Amino acid sequence: MTRIVRNAKFLIGQVVKHRMYPFRGVIYDVDPTFSNSEEWWESIPADVRPRKDQPFYHLLAENAETSYVAYVSEQNLLEDDSGVPVNHPDVPRYFSGMEGCCYKLKADIAH
Repeated sequence: MTRIVRNAKFLIGQVVKHRMYPFRGVIYDVDPTFSNSEEWWESIPADVRPRKDQPFYHLLAENAETSYVAYVSEQNLLEDDSGVPVNHPDVPRYFSGMEGCCYKLKADIAH
């Protein structure tokens, strides 16, 4: 079986928002295709469950109430061009600051 891997649309350090739900975040890692548990995937309601054959992004996410880590499919993300920094406590762990609209990954984390 041939597996097709697409290039990711979004970049590490880019600020994005969810297409349907009210949260946003900064990307700190990306998987070329789904790489979480089957249990996690099946917990998503079938009518909104994303395809597995696309990039999935690890986000330092925030909403109006809290900050958390999210795992989101490419089809459910949009660029957040608000210019507002992401207020997540782990941002300084991964990033040294913003350059334009993206966060700059710390040199000791880049691989």
